[in-house]
Amino acid sequence: MALGGGTFTTMNKVLPGAYINFVSIARALGTMGERGIVAMPLEMDWGPEDEVITIDAGEFQKEALNILGYSFADEKMKPLREVFKGASMVKLYRINTGGKKATATVGELTITSKYPGTRGNDIKVVVQANIDDESSFDVITYLGSTQVDIQTVGNIGELKPNNFVEFSGTGALEVTAGVPLTGGENGAATGESYSTFLDKIEAEDFTTLLYAGEDEVTKSLFDSFTKRMRDDEGVKITTVLFDYAKADFEGVISVKNNKELVYWVAGQTAGAAVNESLTNKVYDGEYEVKTKFKKREFEQFIQNGEFAFYQDGNDVRVLKDINTFTSFSPEKNQDFSSNRVIRVLDQIANDTARIFNDFYLGKVTNDDIGRQLFKNELVNYHEQLLNIRAIENFNEEDIIVLPGAQKQDVIVNEVVQPTDAMEKLYMSVQVR
Repeated sequence: MALGGGTFTTMNKVLPGAYINFVSIARALGTMGERGIVAMPLEMDWGPEDEVITIDAGEFQKEALNILGYSFADEKMKPLREVFKGASMVKLYRINTGGKKATATVGELTITSKYPGTRGNDIKVVVQANIDDESSFDVITYLGSTQVDIQTVGNIGELKPNNFVEFSGTGALEVTAGVPLTGGENGAATGESYSTFLDKIEAEDFTTLLYAGEDEVTKSLFDSFTKRMRDDEGVKITTVLFDYAKADFEGVISVKNNKELVYWVAGQTAGAAVNESLTNKVYDGEYEVKTKFKKREFEQFIQNGEFAFYQDGNDVRVLKDINTFTSFSPEKNQDFSSNRVIRVLDQIANDTARIFNDFYLGKVTNDDIGRQLFKNELVNYHEQLLNIRAIENFNEEDIIVLPGAQKQDVIVNEVVQPTDAMEKLYMSVQVR
């Protein structure tokens, strides 16, 4: 056996032997973070209360019935189908709380819906003798006409809860051709409900927030939440509201035509790539869109900072991918009204914070070498943005990393030039 061996920090070993360190070749650690997550409150007839549930696009298509009480294609799921036209994931909160569960009894058996709400009234439970074992019973749960569970048991105590009902009681089962659950009631959505939702969603990671209602107080609440998250907490989210151009803020989008379009716009905004604009994008959702406006009205919508749709033949398209910011100044010019530009700036802010927190905070010494490593990281990240044409005219001198006032502080100054999509063509033609 060798006397000495292992790894070393400094060359101060006593025993003879081989001390070998294995280290990675330096390479960039940071990449662009994922987009596509929408946080949304929704009034529902089914589902858990006072809880944020996470659903991805695949789960929604395959498991909507088990999770939300309705199949993917049901009319009740239209808002979510609109969101998932662009989003990859939804953080969903049932905003109407305080409802009642549906119940039924068959002899000594009590059946209770898993969640409060009127959807529980569509549940029916059948108890029939098992054809193979006369001492057993088949207990079948139906949601509407769809069989969602079947259990073969000998008595009440052997029954297990399923995705839709819970069983209680003791003793023998009684045969029934079908007992409907009744008494299920929806709760109400209140101002306090929305405050609770925002409090809970603050701890979640998401790209875009939405509120599709018309209550001005609630819209103001979402507006204030967005401004606090972006300006005070440094979390660069975007919020989509209906008819709220008075927000006058780059983090708030005001949908003009229909309130239902908030769902589609939120999904598209969340899912849009950092180098993508929604201007002129075809609306592929299910709602009828009000588009009968005059040209001067569309011009006014843009001046007001309103996200509008227009009719182009058989298609409905996005007029201009803008937010509500209209108070232009030398410090914040018209560029900040472009959602594509804001996506680039937000991506830089969020990703820089993530890269620093994940790979540098508390791990890398704050000296010239450490700061140069961090700068190299940022340069590599910006080159990724340059390669996908999200920014232009970038070189490494545009980023300066300096020591701060305290030993632990790092200061980054950078110049960035986001790109935007072509929107206006001014063409002069000379005719010979």
